[in-house]
Formats: sequence, C-alpha cells, structure tokens
Amino acid sequence: MSGEFHVAVTDASLLASLRRIVSVMADPSPIMTDIAALGESSTRMRFRTQIGPDGKPWQPSLRAQITGGRTLTQDGHLAASISARSGRDWAEWGANRIYAAIHQFGGVIRAMTAKALRFALAGGGFATVQSVKIPARPFLGLSTDDVADIVHIIETRLAAAAA
Repeated sequence: MSGEFHVAVTDASLLASLRRIVSVMADPSPIMTDIAALGESSTRMRFRTQIGPDGKPWQPSLRAQITGGRTLTQDGHLAASISARSGRDWAEWGANRIYAAIHQFGGVIRAMTAKALRFALAGGGFATVQSVKIPARPFLGLSTDDVADIVHIIETRLAAAAA
C-alpha cells in the first residue's frame, strides 16, 4: 500500500473551485499581508487596553500611577514603532525601539559605567539606585482572539476562492 489515492473530478464547477483554492495556496501572500496587518493592529490595541496577549493587565508603571497616564506610553514612541511586513509565506510584526525587549520580557537594569543609576521621578525629585527591576509587560504575541481571527482570515480567503 503506497498511501496514495486519486480522485477524478468531472464536474466543471467543482474543478474550477478546486483550481481557485490551489491558486490561493500557491501564492498565499495576500493571506500573509492580512495576518501581518492583524498582528500590527492587535499589538497597537494593547497599548490602549494595557492588556497583554495572555489577557493579563500590565502592571502599571510608577509614572502612570503618579501622573494618571498610561503605562508604556510616556512619549508614544514605542507604540508608534510597531510595524508589520509580510512575504509569500511569512508574516511578522514588532517594534524597532532598542528598549522594546526589556518591556516585553522584563528584566533588571544595572549601572554599567557609573556607581549607580540616577533618574528623575514622575512626581518630582530624583532617585539614585544600584538597579531597577522592570516587570514584563508583553505587547507582542498572539492572543486567543488573534488566533481565531487568523483562522477566520484563512477560511474567508479560501471560501472566497471556492465560491
């Protein structure tokens, strides 16, 4: 047994639908463009909702607590740097700011060339410390809704091709 099987399609309408579906899958770049746009849009929404892809709210930053602003949006540069791109068989989105990773994953910032870190506090005054722990505030990733939306994009494109 070779594991192969063959089906002869003689209905012209069904054959045309199958050919359109094969054509869509031969060049899925429009699907990838839609997926990349969805990822970018979903990521931008996280800066407004302050909720990560896992559904958990971000820990508010001290600055946001003091000034009433939003976390990760002091000047808007991180959110504004979110962009997406895609190709024939891939889709990606992300941020191009060097500090994006520390906010995505969290971590500790330590003084490298000085004895301590010194920075202005949102409420006024300054702090001098040896290190600062930044909590993870994930903004990149796929939520369960994102996954469902991606499946919907694929199904819609295939259904349109089959029609």
